[in-house]
Amino acid sequence: MDYIKAFLVGGALCLIGQILIDKTKLTPARILVSYVVAGVILGAVGLYPKLIEFAGAGASVPLTGFGSLLAKGVKEAVTKDGFLGIFTGGLKAAAGGITAAIVAGLAASFLFKARDKS
Repeated sequence: MDYIKAFLVGGALCLIGQILIDKTKLTPARILVSYVVAGVILGAVGLYPKLIEFAGAGASVPLTGFGSLLAKGVKEAVTKDGFLGIFTGGLKAAAGGITAAIVAGLAASFLFKARDKS
């Protein structure tokens, strides 16, 4: 049942993104940023952690999950470090994911050659 919940929630998030691409003039970059911001907002008000508890990876893997992770990190850092936590909490919480993305991008740049699309 956990797989079905993850599939449905993750699929719904992807469906919303696809509808935004097809029906609006928003660029994919703006949609991705909107997903992160939505995750931050929903995480800050406490709704997204409940969705993650329900759907597991279906909610934590998409970009909204990244936004929720940033909000959670900032909340914890502000509680621990005070005002300075606003600036450090999100990066500390998401450091592993950010590092993995950078390393994967670097590896891809070494393995593949860039060329023109024409």
